[in-house]
Amino acid sequence: MSNDHSALLSQQTLWADALRSIFAQVNPVDSALEPDGLAEPAQAPLDRGRFLDRSYSNQAGRRAYKLYVPSGYHDGQALPLLVMLHGCSQSPDDFAAGTRMNALAEEHTCLVAYPAQPSSAHFSKCWNWFSPDDQQRGEGEPSLIAGITREVMHDYSVDPHRVYVAGLSAGAAAAVIMGATYPDLYAAIGVHSGLAYEAASGSHSALTVMQHGGAAPLHLSGGGVPNEGESRPIIPTIVFHGDHDATVHPRNGDQVIAQSRGATNLQSKAERGQVPGGHAYSRTLHTDASGRPMLEQWVIHGSGHAWSGGSAMGSYTDPRGPDAAREMLRFFLEHPQLPLPRADA
Repeated sequence: MSNDHSALLSQQTLWADALRSIFAQVNPVDSALEPDGLAEPAQAPLDRGRFLDRSYSNQAGRRAYKLYVPSGYHDGQALPLLVMLHGCSQSPDDFAAGTRMNALAEEHTCLVAYPAQPSSAHFSKCWNWFSPDDQQRGEGEPSLIAGITREVMHDYSVDPHRVYVAGLSAGAAAAVIMGATYPDLYAAIGVHSGLAYEAASGSHSALTVMQHGGAAPLHLSGGGVPNEGESRPIIPTIVFHGDHDATVHPRNGDQVIAQSRGATNLQSKAERGQVPGGHAYSRTLHTDASGRPMLEQWVIHGSGHAWSGGSAMGSYTDPRGPDAAREMLRFFLEHPQLPLPRADA
């Protein structure tokens, strides 16, 4: 066995042991999160739509994915498309159940794609957000996620100005990568319990940043984005993070906002709220000179590493709210694509 191969196995073992230790702090489905008097929100009749099994392949490999087609879909009517990237150990079905995004898609007549990360790509089904090969446009996992997005856009009537990507944990970090490397494809991104672009460059640094956050605000390096070197427009971004998250340090949510904001002069306004019978939260809006919110950050007080306002039917959810899925979709639909150069890579 070569020294390089032995080192790789040792690194993978360290990563696996550390992740098991971190995830041991989180109960994937905790019914105790459902307090008395806070009932599960009513769900739309999902059987009116279709939840299809599909797959996509390119030079980087193959990924299965699920596609929710709402009952209101009619060929020729251009609909918004949301790409949802699950967290570690999850699946498209689990993520859809936990976020209830299909119910919202039925309500607002949107398409939703859920790419699946197989255990063959990562032992815990995590998106490899920390791998340099998976942080570049036209390479690795970003090319697969973009390929799935474009395949749905080709096969269904999709409004190209209303295509969005969101995720949880490792999926949120992957969503940040997609926003950084494909700003011509996605109009806005949603980041729940995620990390900034290029926050890590390997498994060791990934564990460090997950546990402690980044040391300083990061700035986008380009990632193969078209017209590199020109001024980079802000990609509208909504961030959710629990301030008791012991898996991905809450500082990482601040890093996502700081990176997205860059040197742009935005005005910030903070407000506080309380979900009846649930969590308190802080919400900060960052607006441009015209008053348009470009960045939105929610800090959920008392919440851990879990999708805020999700259903206990899925893993890693906190039903005590606020409803991250509904707020993300509201933010997305308020932000159609601004004019940007498009590319084929």
